[in-house]
Amino acid sequence: MNRIVDISTAQLLLALLFILIAQASSFIYHLGLNRDITIGTIRTFSQLFLMGYVLTFILKSSSLWLVISVFVVMVVSALFIVKGRVKETQIAYIIPTFLTMFISYFATALFVSGLIVGITPWWDPRYFIPAGGMVIGNSMSALAIALERLFRDLREERELVEMKLALGADYREASDDIFRKAIRAGMIPSINAMMGVGLVFIPGMMSGQILAGTDPLIAIRYQIVVMLMLVGSTAVTSVVVMLIVRRRCFGSGEEVLLTPR
Repeated sequence: MNRIVDISTAQLLLALLFILIAQASSFIYHLGLNRDITIGTIRTFSQLFLMGYVLTFILKSSSLWLVISVFVVMVVSALFIVKGRVKETQIAYIIPTFLTMFISYFATALFVSGLIVGITPWWDPRYFIPAGGMVIGNSMSALAIALERLFRDLREERELVEMKLALGADYREASDDIFRKAIRAGMIPSINAMMGVGLVFIPGMMSGQILAGTDPLIAIRYQIVVMLMLVGSTAVTSVVVMLIVRRRCFGSGEEVLLTPR
């Protein structure tokens, strides 16, 4: 009979050995990551335990508005993480990025929980919150990479872009290569994950289901849905955000607004 093996507090603390190894590596080779590793460890414990208590409460209430509120908090938190990685002050990209993230992620989680899995009600937190969380976490990283690449390349290749504009190209034509490279950079990690899933690594969701006693073939079906969901949502969100933000990088006369730092 399958049963879930509990992890005691002592066993959980034993896992900190991995952090000590990472800290030692950073210290010995002067990587400068000790502070980040410490903060990351503290946030991992605090945020996951907090989420655990929140999810316990949500699962008992099954309130639509509570589920949506948690989802909004997750999107806002992801936006702040993106903002922390993309340190851009000249272009107002926060609001369009948030709106695109929320609409795209919500639609994806709704499609998966309500149609593919077929849960009733569609906001069942056991399915909607994990699906939304996986989409947000994956696409958040892709957006940060794509935005950072777009702003950086527009600055570095400003003279080339301005030359194309002077020769009669519009802002789309002048920045087409930069636009495509930015989206490609953001999407590559998700595509690479598809290439290696099941062969190079076993994803976390699938591993968790198997450890919980789920039939591996059922876990595989869920994982396939997750992988396809992540790539699709990443593509849609990245393209829409890049289209909006790229336009904001040019003025009303299609002049480049980004100035060298």
